[in-house]
Amino acid sequence: MNQKTLPKMRLSTFVALSLSLFLLGCENSNQKPNQTIESVVPKALPDAKQSDIDNIANNLDVKYRVISNVPTQYCDANVSDGACFEVELSFTAKEPIDTKGWSIYFSQISPVQSSISDEFSVTHINGDLHKITLLNNFSGFKANETKKVTFRANFWMLSETDALPNYLVTSLGLQARVITSTKPITDQETKLEVLPFIVPFTDEITQFKRSSGDSTRWLTSQSLYKRNAQGVADLAEELPTISQAIIPTPKSVRFDENNTLVNVAEGINVDYLNVVPKAVDAALKHLSMLGLKQNNQGYPVTLKVEPDNTKAIGSYKLSVNSKEISIIGVDENGVFNGLQSLASLYTIGHKTLPVVEVDDEPHYAFRGMLVDVARNFHSKEFILTLLDQMAAYKLNKLHLHLGDDEGWRLEIPSLPELTELSSKRCFDTQEQTCLISQLGAGVDSESSINGFYSVSDYQEILKAATARHIQVIPSLDMPGHSRAAMKAMAARYNKYQALEETEKATQFLLDDFEDKTEYSSVQFYNDNTLNVCLESTYDFILEVMTQVKQIHSEAGQPLTRYHIGADETAGAWLESPACKAFVAKNDQGVSKMSDLGAYFIERVAGILLSLDIEVAGWSDGMEHTRKENMPAIVQANSWDVLFWEGHKKVHALANRDWQVVLSSPDVLYFDFPYEADPKEHGYYWASRHTNTEKVFQFMPDNLPAHAEFWLDREDNSYVADDTKSKLAKGQTFLGIQGQLWSENTRSDEVAEHKIYPRLIALAERAWHLPSWAIPYNYDGAIYSQTTGLFTTDMKKSRDDDWRLFAQVLGQKELPKLELAGVDYRLPTVGAVIEDGVLKANIAFPGLIIEYQINNTESGPSIWHTYTAPVKVTGAVSVRSRAINGLRTGRITKVTK
Repeated sequence: MNQKTLPKMRLSTFVALSLSLFLLGCENSNQKPNQTIESVVPKALPDAKQSDIDNIANNLDVKYRVISNVPTQYCDANVSDGACFEVELSFTAKEPIDTKGWSIYFSQISPVQSSISDEFSVTHINGDLHKITLLNNFSGFKANETKKVTFRANFWMLSETDALPNYLVTSLGLQARVITSTKPITDQETKLEVLPFIVPFTDEITQFKRSSGDSTRWLTSQSLYKRNAQGVADLAEELPTISQAIIPTPKSVRFDENNTLVNVAEGINVDYLNVVPKAVDAALKHLSMLGLKQNNQGYPVTLKVEPDNTKAIGSYKLSVNSKEISIIGVDENGVFNGLQSLASLYTIGHKTLPVVEVDDEPHYAFRGMLVDVARNFHSKEFILTLLDQMAAYKLNKLHLHLGDDEGWRLEIPSLPELTELSSKRCFDTQEQTCLISQLGAGVDSESSINGFYSVSDYQEILKAATARHIQVIPSLDMPGHSRAAMKAMAARYNKYQALEETEKATQFLLDDFEDKTEYSSVQFYNDNTLNVCLESTYDFILEVMTQVKQIHSEAGQPLTRYHIGADETAGAWLESPACKAFVAKNDQGVSKMSDLGAYFIERVAGILLSLDIEVAGWSDGMEHTRKENMPAIVQANSWDVLFWEGHKKVHALANRDWQVVLSSPDVLYFDFPYEADPKEHGYYWASRHTNTEKVFQFMPDNLPAHAEFWLDREDNSYVADDTKSKLAKGQTFLGIQGQLWSENTRSDEVAEHKIYPRLIALAERAWHLPSWAIPYNYDGAIYSQTTGLFTTDMKKSRDDDWRLFAQVLGQKELPKLELAGVDYRLPTVGAVIEDGVLKANIAFPGLIIEYQINNTESGPSIWHTYTAPVKVTGAVSVRSRAINGLRTGRITKVTK
């Protein structure tokens, strides 16, 4: 071995081996520093063999129970503001376990602080990965014996879906196995993932609330019934009928005063005039799928482009009259949008369309949706379906989050290690064949949460997007959130070092192996931030971006904008020799370590500019850059929480003359729960309940004004002071974007459950400016629930609009999603029992309500269709069912 390469080998190949040993038995919070694993377990028990590991996996019954979110004196006051929660893990052996030397690895989003047990110890490894180690008092399990360990972890656990599946049991030199009792199952009725080892929550005070000041109420069927009764009341007579509704709502629409209808029973006969058929083919296929097929004997449809520079891209006019249907767009995108409005006007199974005149244009130029396929992979088919639905509702930007700590999902032909290694997670502690098993990934590198888009896959997505007038904006997060890339390039380094090709080995290296900095990222990684002081880091970025640009070009959608991430960089580089030397030189305007993050973003923006690619990034990274060092066109995605005065940073970014895209977590994070219920899927750090109505209520032009009627994350009112952080006169936002982060979204079905129908309300707010929205006050204002700037009339107008929207969803749009095979979220049912009579309702009238009387002693209870109040006796459960009957919503119990 070359003496000069020894330090690097020590901190790459050798450190990987050391980490392996550390993970598999050398680390224990209750051990003395020099204590070995042999002294921890009793000699009386033999070491586990592979057959023992297999038996443990098959026979150990694990239960996970949240004891309380109420902090105690045992919580670490220096971590998470003193907040912690307590969990009891119990293990019941169906058969005797009489071996030692095995450990259990599991994923836990919030790091464990401490544990209590005579026989087990729980420690945090990295990211969300934790280890349960046997202590010296471990005496094995008798048949049906239960043993427990209690641990405390940072922050809170307010949802049953916070827990992660696939606990692994293993021992040094043996293959890891997933403990069967911790595997997720799919509910065959709802199609959603269920974790059977999680003990259901029962206590609203200790398990459901974040603090003593938390005013959030556990949503019951009774409280939901009351809320639904307000939302589904009869529509006012002056509102248009459901059959006439178009979503998203056009800027101007006039229906015939006689409610005249035209017959389209024979389909439509399209005359393209000056429109290239390829530009609208996807829209016509969508119409055909709904039932309006092309037919030479069909109702005449003429398509035409008439450029108009005074109108926004995608504007159109739609006319349905007694002679023909005419669509005129300012461009082919406008004609496409006009056809989608025709599809929205159409009701499945009907043979008529109303006579109407529509003159329409978008409120925002950027109408986007982000999907995170890095944390957990989502299939190409899922993305293609999403593109269809985005186009149906006139969304035009797909932000694909392709790289993060837990995965790299895009093939880069010149760097095969990125997908050979980092597209999958399994249990390779040296991380030479896959990434370590984060986020409950298990051991199967072929499971659906693993994978990547080949060049041909990605180009198929690009071509489908282009056909639907949607721009794909890829994102491979950096400099934080870069662990997957770093591990791939470390493996590349090891490969070429072994071949004694040092120049190749270091060509795209992202680590300074001599960096001793200790840090913890927001997701609790200690090794996820690439080194911004190495030239090889920028060589890597240039190589990747050159490749991605070529892939886009070959697919016919030029790469004109790229999202670098730039967020959540956590105190790295402080002890990096490379960075110390770089800062000491001070020849790039970098005089201290805290300048490095901004320097990196500015330099990467310059690399992109040299490739004719515009730069985009998240607000918390972009705000630290120097405007004079950035390109003229910059997109900043603002993910600042509104009740934490998030509008101030948003306004500051807009006042830089940057293109601001609102990504407000309060309302636009679709990985958050729909309702405040511990069984609802999703994270909740900024909102406990983000249902479709809340998305509909969003007023993007005036962020601080939401203090008039929204609450903070503990359902308490707040004040938004916009007198000192005003938007400059005339400043506006580029648009809005929904986000689906996928840390605990492990299937396409759950992803669709979280996206739909919120995506339709997102489209409504991105396209249409409602009359009830409070205009932005450029002179500044203070907003709260006592200022009254959102007037009674505004509220009535908004609520009337929502009632119509909800009716249209239930009776027109959700059936279209079903026809497209989309597994949208079926809302839970509101229900009460009054004087022995069951009354039930639902947020989207048109969906089926079912009830079950659980008082039969023989056989399962029968589900009945609810159509009107009905007399009941005994315990009652309710659920919703899809219109096509193929899926049901979550079951809730009704108490008297």
